[in-house]
Amino acid sequence: MTADVDLTMRPPGHHVLRDRFLSLDCRLFEAVATRHWPGGDHVLPRLSHAANHGKLWFAVAAGLAATRSPRARRAAVRGLASLTLASATINTLGKRTVRRPRPVLDPVPLVRQLKRQPITTSFPSGHSASAAAFAAGVALESRTLGAAVAPAAAAVALSRVYTGVHYPSDVLVGAALGVGAAYAVRGMVPTRDQLPPPGRPYAEAPALPDGDGLVVVANRAAGTADRVRALQEALPRAETVECEPQDIREELEKAAARARVLGVCGGDGTVNAAAGTALRHGLPLAVLPGGTLNHFAHDLGIEDARDLGRAVREGEAVRVDVGRFSSGSSPEEGVEGAKGEEAKEGIFLNTCSLGVYPELVRERERWAERIGGWPAGVLGALRVLRADRHPLHARFQDRPHPLWLLFAGNGAYHRMGLAPGRRFDLADGLLDVRVVHGGRRPALRLLAAALAGPLTRSPAHAAVRVPRLHVDGVAPGTLLAYDGEVTEVGGELTLCKLPEALTVYRPQSPR
Repeated sequence: MTADVDLTMRPPGHHVLRDRFLSLDCRLFEAVATRHWPGGDHVLPRLSHAANHGKLWFAVAAGLAATRSPRARRAAVRGLASLTLASATINTLGKRTVRRPRPVLDPVPLVRQLKRQPITTSFPSGHSASAAAFAAGVALESRTLGAAVAPAAAAVALSRVYTGVHYPSDVLVGAALGVGAAYAVRGMVPTRDQLPPPGRPYAEAPALPDGDGLVVVANRAAGTADRVRALQEALPRAETVECEPQDIREELEKAAARARVLGVCGGDGTVNAAAGTALRHGLPLAVLPGGTLNHFAHDLGIEDARDLGRAVREGEAVRVDVGRFSSGSSPEEGVEGAKGEEAKEGIFLNTCSLGVYPELVRERERWAERIGGWPAGVLGALRVLRADRHPLHARFQDRPHPLWLLFAGNGAYHRMGLAPGRRFDLADGLLDVRVVHGGRRPALRLLAAALAGPLTRSPAHAAVRVPRLHVDGVAPGTLLAYDGEVTEVGGELTLCKLPEALTVYRPQSPR
């Protein structure tokens, strides 16, 4: 009687529709399982096995990362992040929600059957979800790379039916969940084509179809050989000069004397030196990223030689602000300031900071040659935050402040979702100032400030955007970091902007 009551409460035709769907699913399964595909008996079972635990996709991601292309590396990371989310969703929710038995293997030839049959439930297909998630994640970052990966992902999904371990509906739903996971990751970490195009206003610059008149100085220590070769292919008549770090400034001055356009290939510190030379000589600057971080080039939208080559050939450029710091005297005073401190001044294209960050930069430089840039940065952060230290004391806004960090960005840094900060406008005339106040636990305060959005205030940190900042009472010998370089300052410190001072090549339309 209970069963009869339960059936009458279901919608009319419920069992009919369900039975028709299951019948169609079984017929499709048998059609695929019994059909002979040329080469399929040897290829598809092996491909299905290779995709176990995502091993195939980790190998593909490693291959993409090995190309050293920023776009390919981002695609690899996005693909793996999408795969991870899809796999976690399938294994924690999908498999436990619908406990569908695996297909009967009678129609499947023995040669196709997997040596080890899966013991989990059939719906949905985890392999298909992982394959679709990885391919979709890669495609959202690069359509070209996504098109290259898609056939392998489709073959893995097909192999799950061909080897008899899934029904077609398992595969289709798994693939749909995988694609959904890729879009969910994009919601948390936007792709570059979702971000507003940085760089304005447009500026006039020489168009050099073959690169004739462009002289590029490359920092050999940054491992720029491959990028220089790629630039020579894109602009065959451009002159390139490779040199050691200690010779960078001298070679930049020599290049500026004979160039129509000054080019540079290296990290942010090398680009900073080139920008200073370009400003002194009134030349446009062509930046080819070649270091570890390359913040300025990437915020411009230049990732490789193809981007830069297209901009130089077409004469596409923008004007950008340049940050300036002056210590020991105000910009209007002479060499000696009121307190007798030696005047120090310089420019920055990205950031300028006091406090714990300059110490981190020094630690990173100390270890970078031994263990590499990224590991050295992590090690440096751990050493700096664990050390027993006292906050920096300085005076600004007419009040004394103990500080763990004073950060000033050349332009406003934004964050979309969980993505790291980027600048959408390199000529906004503003300094993005972030302050982390002194306290007993610098690590927690720095983390809270990093997670907080712009223009926020709390007892631990504050953020404002101003065209100019003046700081008094900086102890002599205080470290100041600018674009990855470190110098010592003391006395008064003034930070300001040189609005739209530098002309830089940048492609006006995305690739």
